[in-house]
Amino acid sequence: MVEQASVGVPFWILSVIVLVSGFMVVSLKNIFHCALFLIFCLTGVAGIFVLLNAEFLAAAQVLIYVGAVCTLMIFAIMLTSNMTSKKIIQTNHNAMVAFFGCMIFTVSVVAMLWITTRDGIWHMATELLPENNVLVIGQLLMTKFVVPFEVVSIVLLAAMIGAIVLARGEKA
Repeated sequence: MVEQASVGVPFWILSVIVLVSGFMVVSLKNIFHCALFLIFCLTGVAGIFVLLNAEFLAAAQVLIYVGAVCTLMIFAIMLTSNMTSKKIIQTNHNAMVAFFGCMIFTVSVVAMLWITTRDGIWHMATELLPENNVLVIGQLLMTKFVVPFEVVSIVLLAAMIGAIVLARGEKA
């Protein structure tokens, strides 16, 4: 019982951080503020990974998404738009429609969770995680999932080439 309480409080704190910052990402109109709240959201997800004893995923989340992607987004925002001269109004005229849409979504998710948990579909994992998660992930990526791993690398290469072509524009 003490172990559940020691994990429960940080989980709820991180969950609130992720949900509030995720809501701020989609509701704010200033794209720079959205990028900052995205960093908070992704960092909270990394914290949840740590609570799940998935340290490798937490490190990858912080290094790749927070460290690389969000930093690149912030640099792109700062270099492409003049943020200092713009007055951005933070109000939304469709707030009631968004509120009712969120309420319908929330009720739907709660109903689905209630239906799936009342029949006992979800069970706690009984086996322990392997000692070296990184070794297991590496072995799976290079044996069982080698084809999807290579397909993802080709897709990322194509995306990088496409981004370079778009960035160069008609200058070349």
